[in-house]
Amino acid sequence: MNHQSTAPDRRLPAELHGESFREVFRRHAAGVAIITATYNDVPFGFTATSVASLSAEPPRFSFNMARTSSSWPAVANTNFVGVHMLSTENEGLANRFARTKDRFTGDHWEAGPECVPILKDVAGWLVGRISMRLSFENNAVVVAEVVAGTIGPDGAPLLYHGGSYGTPTATDYVI
Repeated sequence: MNHQSTAPDRRLPAELHGESFREVFRRHAAGVAIITATYNDVPFGFTATSVASLSAEPPRFSFNMARTSSSWPAVANTNFVGVHMLSTENEGLANRFARTKDRFTGDHWEAGPECVPILKDVAGWLVGRISMRLSFENNAVVVAEVVAGTIGPDGAPLLYHGGSYGTPTATDYVI
């Protein structure tokens, strides 16, 4: 049986580079988090959408980052990192860590376990001992095993989609 699609042909070029590649991922909603670390007694941090749960036993998470990031020297040379899950209440923090260099001025953070900067009033945070850094060209995948953490106030998760922040909306679903 021949199944032909009537949908328009929207295939992307064989080589997805630059803008085409970015456009595909703009259509994928991702949770927003902030990664923090301390290096030479200086706090570092950046906004990330690549955080993932790697395993529950033992609890591990991973994230990706550019090795050209101003935070890479801290992540590359420390043993512990923090990951902070954000709610819609934390959009200001997400912008601060994504768009400014003034990330740690103020009382929105404190030194936590293993001297990792811990952000206040986030949906939850974990501190992990880095167990692997996999460098690939100008990027890295970092894996960390959880050594501490807490659940923060409940709230709608902050998502990044289509170049802006948002939150999920409930849909009616009937089985």
